[in-house]
Amino acid sequence: MKLPFFPLQTVFFPGETVPLHIFEERYKELIHDCRKEAITFGIPVYIHDRITYGTEVQLVEVVTTYENGSMDVVCVARQVFQVMTFDHEMDGKLYAGGVVKFLESINDGDLQTKKEVLEGIRELYDLMGVPFEPIAPEKFNPFMLGHKMGLSFEQEHELLQITRESDRLAYIKKHLDQTIRVLKQVDRTKTLIEMNGHFRNFDPLDFKDFKV
Repeated sequence: MKLPFFPLQTVFFPGETVPLHIFEERYKELIHDCRKEAITFGIPVYIHDRITYGTEVQLVEVVTTYENGSMDVVCVARQVFQVMTFDHEMDGKLYAGGVVKFLESINDGDLQTKKEVLEGIRELYDLMGVPFEPIAPEKFNPFMLGHKMGLSFEQEHELLQITRESDRLAYIKKHLDQTIRVLKQVDRTKTLIEMNGHFRNFDPLDFKDFKV
């Protein structure tokens, strides 16, 4: 399938709301075509000087149109794709485009793993002192909090490419385990620093039966 492209140095996950400020002429033309022809477009992720994967998005609303023609628009992210070809100008248009291959999404995540991941996210938020709104495990999917778990840009790009939900949950769980371990160590180090120079209560060791 061929899609118009709006490359960005940002990852958008399926189901996510995508707010965009449109000011370049080529993308004004793209939004005009989306409204006129009800087409979707792709946001390939620009990373390491390449674009290989991205997300198809659909225009939902033009919120504001300014005097100079620039716009604030809201879109919704749909399917993940792999970029197969790239054309700097698509079919006589100002904007780029290319052929994409949509990735199959396999929803094979089990409820127990979702509970464990949600518990990990709650623990992460507690360690950071951030409120966490509970999510029912049966309504949770790994993309829902993709930007709110401390993943790096590179990790978000990796998560985007994982087709099986069970593998996405495993990826997130591993990240949470590592991050929580580091935060706990930081918290312990902070406590030790704060105790430095203060009188401390040490429990005496019993050397009654001690031998070398």
